[in-house]
Amino acid sequence: MQKVKVELYHDNFQNYKRYGIPSKAQLVIADIPYNIGEDAYGSNPMWYKGGDNANGESKFAKKAFFRTDSNFNIAEYFHFCSRLLKKEPKERNQAPAMIVFCSYQQIPLVVEYGKRHGFMKSYPLYFIKNYSAQVLKANMRIVGATETAIVLFRDKLPKFRNVDAVGNKRMVFNHFEWKRDSTKVYPKIHPTQKPVNLLKQLIGIFTDEGDVVIDPVAGSGTTLRACVELGRTCYGFEIDKNFYRQATEKMLVLPDATQGKLFAM
Repeated sequence: MQKVKVELYHDNFQNYKRYGIPSKAQLVIADIPYNIGEDAYGSNPMWYKGGDNANGESKFAKKAFFRTDSNFNIAEYFHFCSRLLKKEPKERNQAPAMIVFCSYQQIPLVVEYGKRHGFMKSYPLYFIKNYSAQVLKANMRIVGATETAIVLFRDKLPKFRNVDAVGNKRMVFNHFEWKRDSTKVYPKIHPTQKPVNLLKQLIGIFTDEGDVVIDPVAGSGTTLRACVELGRTCYGFEIDKNFYRQATEKMLVLPDATQGKLFAM
């Protein structure tokens, strides 16, 4: 596996010029704020004390997940992505892409802003869970157990790698199984943390070893961890001091089998 560089910056992605990132990205992947504000815990057991509505509301009722969500600017986000993604190449099967995790209500907004910034084409991805955080209320019989993302690209189809471990090509469906990571391997840091193993699937499809990946809203650092394990260079930005600290102290500290010690990126 190639030696890679992984850096997480405690800063807003809008300040990327401060860091002189040397290479443009093959893939920008991010879980943008869902803008659900004070309804963040509305369909989550944490809204109630002990997860039971018979106990009354908890301290999380009518609270947002993050103080920083209100500062997220989707236009600035797409401007950043358009600047830091590689240019459209002449070769086939080498074009860069964006993957944006978002709520299903945000899909039209994401596609529209993508087009405004030159990402004229897109398609959805769906992630199927075997669990749901939603509270079963008297009037609720069907609960949400899916996540969505949009793949955006300028014109040419993005780089696509669909070869399995033994060299056989495989069909890749637009829906993926969402399995929670083992907390013994990957610490739980962020309330909307994406599984490392799921991110590894996506990064493996859209990039090659040695490619550059950027996560503008890195949260728990799972994208960076996935890149380390796959041999991709990765740069991330996280504005929240607490998430940045936990990511650098927990998620991005790995056992180095060759030296028998811990190293941090």
